[in-house]
Amino acid sequence: MRFTVHQISRRGGREKNEDRMGYCYTRDAGLFALADGMGGHPEGDIAAQVALQSLAARFQHEAKSALTDPLRFLQDAIIAGHHQLLQYATARSLVDTPRTTVVACVLQGAAAYWAHCGDSRLYLMRGDKLIARTRDHSYTELQETMSQVVPIGERLNRNVLFTCLGSPGKPMIDTAGPLLMHPGDRLLLCSDGLWSALPDAAITNVLASRPLSDAVPELVEQALRQAGPKSDNVTALAVEWESAEDISAGPQVSTQSLGDEVFASTIQASLLGDKDTDELDEAEIERSIREINEAIQRSSAKRR
Repeated sequence: MRFTVHQISRRGGREKNEDRMGYCYTRDAGLFALADGMGGHPEGDIAAQVALQSLAARFQHEAKSALTDPLRFLQDAIIAGHHQLLQYATARSLVDTPRTTVVACVLQGAAAYWAHCGDSRLYLMRGDKLIARTRDHSYTELQETMSQVVPIGERLNRNVLFTCLGSPGKPMIDTAGPLLMHPGDRLLLCSDGLWSALPDAAITNVLASRPLSDAVPELVEQALRQAGPKSDNVTALAVEWESAEDISAGPQVSTQSLGDEVFASTIQASLLGDKDTDELDEAEIERSIREINEAIQRSSAKRR
């Protein structure tokens, strides 16, 4: 695999950042994920981090070096994160369970597979065309869909979710794929702090017209400006598949030299705790990439 990736998270007008994002990969498979801890419930940042750590741990265990069934993996790994949140709340005698949305994508064998729960979104662009977008698990989006079939009078004026991780009932998880990726295809995973401030047309226009290293910061800044002082956390993770060798486009990853057992991840367990994360940007990713490169060098040395 060869891909370019760029990701940014900003706190906006909130007291703390409850969004989390990251990616993992082996020689033959990559996992990209984003979670948005839900306000109105305790420890949303913990909920988002637990969801991502559960995904990463299961990916490390099952991707040897490819996943047998990517869609089953996504379904099971997201449910595992849900159960981790229930156990977390029980162990700490919390009255309410921390809750989060999640969206995750696996790239493997030149195909994309994705899953989501809640209203964190995935966009897939091919050139300037929007090929696919997830549909939010919200009453607003449900009404929009139903209105195409039967007339609906009263509309909800906010995105009330009907499923998430950490809820009392079993989460609803939508999956899609496999979808064959073309060189230059772009994926965007984002929290509602981005898409609620910008229409799809604006998001896809910026994503299609600029290198990832320009497009992602521009989208985040536009969302913050549009939402104003009371902006939600804004988080975006974008991937370009089989990207050209253009260093200005962003950090590039090639997995060709990885050994069978090498697992690399930017999902850091150290984020779990009381740290108030204002910005999760490329500085953190660069540190992770250094650690990844060291693992690759160790693997190459063992094979010689």
